[in-house]
Amino acid sequence: MEIVRLLDIRDAPLSLDEVFAAVSDPSSGGTCLFVGTVRDHDQGDQVSDLSYSSHPTALDRLREVAERIGSEEDVVALAATHRIGDLAVGDLAVVVGASAGHRPAAFAACRRLIDELKHEVPVWKQQTFSSGDQAWL
Repeated sequence: MEIVRLLDIRDAPLSLDEVFAAVSDPSSGGTCLFVGTVRDHDQGDQVSDLSYSSHPTALDRLREVAERIGSEEDVVALAATHRIGDLAVGDLAVVVGASAGHRPAAFAACRRLIDELKHEVPVWKQQTFSSGDQAWL
């Protein structure tokens, strides 16, 4: 079975159950999920609106990242989903998962997957603050 089992960038709500199911495997003794949610503030400013957008190559870049991690880490399965479009405070923005024979490898791969996704995959966040100011990240 493939190591990279689910990758998507979508404008529909994300599901923890979907990512968990994708990385579940009878050979795994540890499963780790990371969930990124929209918070109501950033650097001391109140966030009123938030929108994510992505480059057309974002899913391809996400696949490259996940496949690289899958080949370099001792994991059984990886999955990642990222939301685009308008989100509200509390919405799931990103969900990644990793499973492995033992928990240290699952934690390490999950951490690496979210960190490298955020660093290398062209998904951008536009925040609008209660002051009316906007910021792109």
